[in-house]
Amino acid sequence: MGYRVAVVGATGNVGREMLNILAERQFPVDEVVALASRRSLGTEVSFGDTTLKCKDLEAFDFKGWDLSLWAVGSEATKKYAPAAAKAGCVVIDNSSLYRYDSDIPLIVPEVNPQAIHQVKNRNIIANPNCSTAQMVVALKPLHDRATIKRVVVSTYQSVSGAGKEGIDELWNQTKSIYNPTDDKPAKKFTKQIAFNVIPHIDVFMEDGQTKEEWKMVAETKKIVDPKIKVTATCVRVPVFVGHSEAVNIEFEDHLDEDEARDILREAPGVMVIDKREDGGYVTPVECVGDFATFISRIRQDSTIDNGLNLWCVSDNLRKGAALNAVQIAELLGREVLKKG
Repeated sequence: MGYRVAVVGATGNVGREMLNILAERQFPVDEVVALASRRSLGTEVSFGDTTLKCKDLEAFDFKGWDLSLWAVGSEATKKYAPAAAKAGCVVIDNSSLYRYDSDIPLIVPEVNPQAIHQVKNRNIIANPNCSTAQMVVALKPLHDRATIKRVVVSTYQSVSGAGKEGIDELWNQTKSIYNPTDDKPAKKFTKQIAFNVIPHIDVFMEDGQTKEEWKMVAETKKIVDPKIKVTATCVRVPVFVGHSEAVNIEFEDHLDEDEARDILREAPGVMVIDKREDGGYVTPVECVGDFATFISRIRQDSTIDNGLNLWCVSDNLRKGAALNAVQIAELLGREVLKKG
């Protein structure tokens, strides 16, 4: 026996990727429904070899459905998700709406799978921010061995993290660079993104952080360990898909770079590509479409007693969003719903 699954926001980048990954991983489904706003009613999306026509989220009755994967943003989630949860359909939400609610689990299955049992509190599970998800997959096995005290991370985040509008803006601005009569001013981003980098993701906060940077701090503490100190600088770069991170880690105990490499090679969800030669590392272009979080450039930090540096790359539409949501659904099925 399989599950009845709703994908909410099925016409967006993440929603489509959720459908792709459900099919690729052969998630046990009896029925799948694609939901979107009324303006997308009837829009066709792919699920494996089949084509689904989108139904209207506003008019949909979630009673009798087992679980739902949400990729519609906080405003729509706040409006419709509580009714789905109340109807008995578990909500796995990709927005930031529920991530910091103490009653709702924030889960990366490779890191804190035990939190899945908190779903019984509200029938809602939160999916973390894309930049956090890939980082904590790498941090957790190292934390278990040597206890992380502090993390300093600089991110290089692709435009797909800002949705289709971000992808379109990079594409159109890149073309306009070579056609001066076709000027494409910044709309989605605060400055030109083509051939540029922008140290600004989400809104600014009173202390000078951006909301994206704050998210990485708060979510790492909730998912891995509240004692870990985290500071982040989040940067948007002219890459279509794939987030990269330069991560500096300070441990309580010494951890040799060779042992760290071995630990990460055995860690779930991690692929180590780390050769000290030209091209012996992974870049965003190479990670697109892959499930793994790739780790390269593992090396000691000689400026502190117990420090390591590493380079972390992942497809943000997959591990940073859709894949993690499907992995949560798989975990939910094994540990809580237990059908079939």
